[in-house]
Amino acid sequence: MYRIFMAAFGLALLSALPAFATGEIVSLITAADRKRLDGYDATRRQAIDEARRGDAADIATFEALLAKPAVSFQDFDMVGDWQCRTIKAGGPARLVIYGWFKCRVRDDGSGWQLEKLSGSQRTLGRFFDDGDRRLTYLGSGYIAGKKPKPYGSGPETDQAGYAFRTAPGEWRIEFPAPAYESKLDVLEFKR
Repeated sequence: MYRIFMAAFGLALLSALPAFATGEIVSLITAADRKRLDGYDATRRQAIDEARRGDAADIATFEALLAKPAVSFQDFDMVGDWQCRTIKAGGPARLVIYGWFKCRVRDDGSGWQLEKLSGSQRTLGRFFDDGDRRLTYLGSGYIAGKKPKPYGSGPETDQAGYAFRTAPGEWRIEFPAPAYESKLDVLEFKR
């Protein structure tokens, strides 16, 4: 009877956590990043509202990106080289769209791992299943020329976001409440 009670208690406890498809992320994600992802929708809305007061041409680019609906990751091979650019929405600058840089995704045997290869602001991290149309990304932000700290080293470098596929050769990661400069960072990818 005690075992049944403990099993039921454990299931109830797990159901209170965010719904991630893999159990591994539950043991890895920091409390701060769990909180950021829990507030994703509200943070995103606020960042978009602020971004809409920016430059008209940048707003059009940003709106076009956001209008692309999420499609299934099923049968999608993310591995390879990508062009990537960062968009910073909300906050002091309202909306900033950077130029294109180089990113690479590889499969290291335990899943997809992303590395931004050029530009001054970099990221290194991995993806976790979170349903058919969304992946969760946990990574570490760092400056070019520095060694990236492992995920979990602290809020200055830890990154958490949701990845969405939008076309056969396009996808993006949305980072709510990043440590610096904006309320929402979007890292856009295309082949």
